[in-house]
Amino acid sequence: MNRNQIEGNWKQLKGKVKQQWGKLTDDQLDVIEGKRDELAGKIQEAYGCSQEEAEKQIANWEKVQKDFNRH
Repeated sequence: MNRNQIEGNWKQLKGKVKQQWGKLTDDQLDVIEGKRDELAGKIQEAYGCSQEEAEKQIANWEKVQKDFNRH
């Protein structure tokens, strides 16, 4: 899954993002609109982690989504 896939499928992925990062509100997710850098920033704010950690979490989540979609 790449940046364009996240932005293009945001409405479908929004629920999965909410499951993964439950502290993010619907309003925050609407503002993000699939922008990966915005998602990383909101994860940082909500969970008090570094940008590197937020990016790592997103990368791991993307990998899981990609693997899930293969099956």
